[in-house]
Amino acid sequence: MTFLDEICTKIRNGQFELSEHAVEQSSLRHISLSEVLEAIEDSEIIEDYPNDKYGPSCLILGFTRLERPLHIQCSYPSRPLVKIITLYEPDPLRWINFKTRKKNV
Repeated sequence: MTFLDEICTKIRNGQFELSEHAVEQSSLRHISLSEVLEAIEDSEIIEDYPNDKYGPSCLILGFTRLERPLHIQCSYPSRPLVKIITLYEPDPLRWINFKTRKKNV
């Protein structure tokens, strides 16, 4: 099982929590929990933050059934619950194919 598989399995099984920031952002950006679950099913890790100040995390790119791209930053699966730190729809002016940050933007 890959690192991403472990994250997806935990989220799929309800073994996750949303940070206060993620709850706020999902409300402001009109991202539903069902969209998060859909995006996790069709996803890949695009950035890794092993030395993040609040604990190791990664940025996942996934797509909903309606092809809405979502970025989901979450903790490593080593915790009992995967913590979703933030989530947003990536701005195409700031990302190349939603995977690589554009320089000087």
